[in-house]
Amino acid sequence: MTILVTGATGRVGRHVVDQLVKRGAAVRVLTRDPSKTQFPAGVEVVQGDLLDIDALRAAFDGVRTLFLLNAVTGDEFTQAIITLNVAREAGVERVVYLSVIHADRFANVPHFAVKSGAERMLEQMGFSATILRPSYFIDNEHMIKDVVLNHGVYPMPIGSKGVAMVDARDIAEVAAIELIRRDQGPATLPVETINLVGPDTLTGSDVAGIWSDVLGRPVVYGGDDPAGFEQNMASFMPKWMAYEMRLMAERYVSDGMPPEAGDVERLTMMLGRPLHSYRGFVGEITTAA
Repeated sequence: MTILVTGATGRVGRHVVDQLVKRGAAVRVLTRDPSKTQFPAGVEVVQGDLLDIDALRAAFDGVRTLFLLNAVTGDEFTQAIITLNVAREAGVERVVYLSVIHADRFANVPHFAVKSGAERMLEQMGFSATILRPSYFIDNEHMIKDVVLNHGVYPMPIGSKGVAMVDARDIAEVAAIELIRRDQGPATLPVETINLVGPDTLTGSDVAGIWSDVLGRPVVYGGDDPAGFEQNMASFMPKWMAYEMRLMAERYVSDGMPPEAGDVERLTMMLGRPLHSYRGFVGEITTAA
């Protein structure tokens, strides 16, 4: 049977596809624009999106397992509800869902609340599901690299409580492992939740220190200023989304995104290798620059 991957052209989804192909899985992707990514040979492509019922039904034909990743949009919850209902209608029982760490606790942040709602749907509809809860994506730093390099300031207001930033490659590999396990196992496997974190829990000052070390010159932390962060974000994204990013930044500052006991060890055991580190990622993207 086939594994359907949504969000297949994004930072995580494209790695999930590659990991599944490497493991010999039959993969189909649903994508709005197939021209955006060159998929590996043998990957089936269905054009459409998560609100296109006809395309969804076509995509689910012959599928046993779903990787559900839907982007932060104004209709994210509608997309999740529709997709899970069409999946159930098609007889799909196995799901790996990309949620977010602390989805149940950061209820005032819209995309966290949405993912908490989708988690409840998976449980109440009786899916055999793995819920993946990633922390802050290390890959977000591509957006702010030029600010650090050109101005010597790390601008993300991540606070002093600590954030266990995770690499998209680690997220994708764990997702592929769970997709294969769900696909090959019985549909009666219980729902499991896995926190996806990095090996280090870093504060804003810690991160600025890593950039300083890698670059060999001072980089300072821009401080805990979610309001200023919103203002900057609003210059290149919709204002509602910039406000949502502010709400999330406020929770970084007030709560942080630390791992739970045993998270790092569990992931290291699953992957059979060390997790990608923030320092290693900074070294990669500055060398590439």
